[in-house]
Amino acid sequence: MKIKAIKAIITGSTGMVGEGVLRVCLNSDAVKNVLVINRKPCHVIHPKLKEIIKEDFMDWTGLEDELEGYNACFFCLGVSAIRMPAERYYELTYTLTLKLATVLSERNPEMTFCYISGAGTDSTEKGSSKWAKVKGKTENDLMKLPFREVYAFRPGFIKPIGGLVHTQPFYKYIGWLFPVGRAIYPNGFCTLQEVGESMINAATWGYTKKILEGKDIIQLARLNAG
Repeated sequence: MKIKAIKAIITGSTGMVGEGVLRVCLNSDAVKNVLVINRKPCHVIHPKLKEIIKEDFMDWTGLEDELEGYNACFFCLGVSAIRMPAERYYELTYTLTLKLATVLSERNPEMTFCYISGAGTDSTEKGSSKWAKVKGKTENDLMKLPFREVYAFRPGFIKPIGGLVHTQPFYKYIGWLFPVGRAIYPNGFCTLQEVGESMINAATWGYTKKILEGKDIIQLARLNAG
């Protein structure tokens, strides 16, 4: 069943992926309203946009009503496991995500929750890679919550959208790899524009898979062209 108008919550809009998804949403006729939740201001002004600044993502007491009335969440908040203690990575990746998702599922049972995971995530939770197991557990437990739908997006290399504030500097040195990688291994290479459009389309139309790899992201994004 098609959703006529998306009212989306976006996290992580002060990072590259979240900023890109926010831009795609603000430019999309399918998205009516956007609420961004950040620890610091995103410095974007738009008629569709509302912002909540929240330093502590572990406690949503008193803010539940402000999180009600939305039918999509594009969860783009994430941290790197490099040089981070395992306990801290678990807290910021699993605990933080489930805390907010639980509140959203209670207040918005018709919500579609789209979670930015990552290529190589371990759904079995039994592999040797600690970060992959944590991501897998996060995906698995999100899908147990009473949302309308939950989708895990697993992009590999993401080509940024031009003009973003939060693009990592190294992308300008390795951007030339994208067309080569896309031609050789399309499952591992997608654009940030495609990530945003595929999330909107997942919330609007749904998708046949709960876990979306690179090829799925590209295919779902192309619904806009059809």
